[in-house]
Amino acid sequence: MEILKALLLGAIQGLTEFLPISSSGHLVLVSKLLKFQEQGLAFDVFVHLGTLVSICIVFRKELSAMVKAPLAVFRGEADEELKRYFQWDIYVVVATLPAVVVGLFLKSSIEQLFGNILLVYSMLFVTGIIMTVTPYIKDTGVKLNCPRALVIGCAQAMAIFPGLSRSGSTIFMGMLLGVNRETVARFSFIMSIPAIIGAVVLQSKDLIANPPAADSMLMIAVGTVASAICGYLAIMLLLGVIRRNRLQYFGYYCLLLSCGGLFYTLVLA
Repeated sequence: MEILKALLLGAIQGLTEFLPISSSGHLVLVSKLLKFQEQGLAFDVFVHLGTLVSICIVFRKELSAMVKAPLAVFRGEADEELKRYFQWDIYVVVATLPAVVVGLFLKSSIEQLFGNILLVYSMLFVTGIIMTVTPYIKDTGVKLNCPRALVIGCAQAMAIFPGLSRSGSTIFMGMLLGVNRETVARFSFIMSIPAIIGAVVLQSKDLIANPPAADSMLMIAVGTVASAICGYLAIMLLLGVIRRNRLQYFGYYCLLLSCGGLFYTLVLA
């Protein structure tokens, strides 16, 4: 049963980390509805690393160019393509700053909200609303720049609330600014890398102090592989949905889940 639990939670983490339906919200709901106990710090760290692997696989070409770009620019050897990727390096750094501030100064306060299931349903409702309006946002051909990257980064920082989708918030904000939806989706995925690494680093101190037991390694491995595979599938699915401008279907799902959960919690429970 523990292996099945790890498989399910890893799959949920991988799918919901990138689909605009909130990974934190779904993990809270699944844990409460199925009465799952906390899997432990090591499990949480490694399933996040699994999702990191999936991003690196999908965007390996872009990431390789972004790594090469700074050195090529400083050497004066960069072509136009590498110069564009160097700009993306800067944009990712700028977009990460709000999440760093929130993570360092508000982490403990925000963590207390994860036990509030009404907040989760309310934030899922917000996610649903912003996703349902995306088909009506026009692409004005605006280019990504530092101010826009900062605003998108603020949307990412707000998504620390459970139920508010990180990918949904950042993609919506980028589209609202007029940036091409596929461009902002790719930027959203890539800018999540420092956020995921930062979350892992913040937890590493406690993980080193309290290493996982040997008998839990299989469960951790299963969850990690499941999160990596499902994360890869989720990214590919979302990119296809964005090309067809069909994000509203994720919004319908979030609204249905939110309204159903609020009705059950406030009326039937």
